Amino acid sequence: MALSSSQNSLGLLTLTTSQPKLFPSSPSLLHFTSKFNNSYNLSSSNSSNNIEKWRARVSFFPAFLNKGKDAKILKEELLQAIAPLDRGAEATPDDQQTVDQIARKLEQVNPTKAPLKSDLLNGKWELIYTTSQSILQTQRPKFLRSTTNYQAINADTLRAQNMESWPFFNQVTADLTPLNSKKVAVKFDYFKIAGLIPIKAPGRARGELEITYLDEELRISRGDKGNLFILKMIDRSYKVPS
Repeated sequence: MALSSSQNSLGLLTLTTSQPKLFPSSPSLLHFTSKFNNSYNLSSSNSSNNIEKWRARVSFFPAFLNKGKDAKILKEELLQAIAPLDRGAEATPDDQQTVDQIARKLEQVNPTKAPLKSDLLNGKWELIYTTSQSILQTQRPKFLRSTTNYQAINADTLRAQNMESWPFFNQVTADLTPLNSKKVAVKFDYFKIAGLIPIKAPGRARGELEITYLDEELRISRGDKGNLFILKMIDRSYKVPS
């Protein structure tokens, strides 16, 4: 993410810059409904209506419990799929498609419906996978690519920060403007070369951030250019500079 071009930093922040089955009939359930009918001597139609309402209420519980279980399994599948891909730099088109399919399934069971209102968003995140070539810097020799990329967000102050590690240690900070409960417009304000030399960002350094999955340890975001970003939480206490 060399700062000779704002596209690298912009890409990461455009991360932010795109039924459980009801209970089947079982002997215990049938036994209960039989006793229910006999005890109250309901008519056939009324009995049927009450049974269906009861089943609808009961079916909520396995659906709720299975949602958390499904998310855990999908997260494991996602992490296994991206583990050998060098954050996406080694991903083939087939690899990208596989990761995207798993990510979309995980997004469907997102436990945090309003990420911008959640404390889970705050802190420092490590980028573990992306489809953004400007972030991965695949056009460069491997020894000149950033080995690790981070993004920090503070939802309370609506500030964000992107950071590179070796060999450049570049940084960029940005203001966030909410567009809805999970999407923000991003306006970068300052780059820092080697983390030290401040340079005002050009006016075109803008993007969007949409958080499509968020829990206490994993975040999935999609950029306005269609790129996918997957990050893991590494420091909950980190504060973005104002």
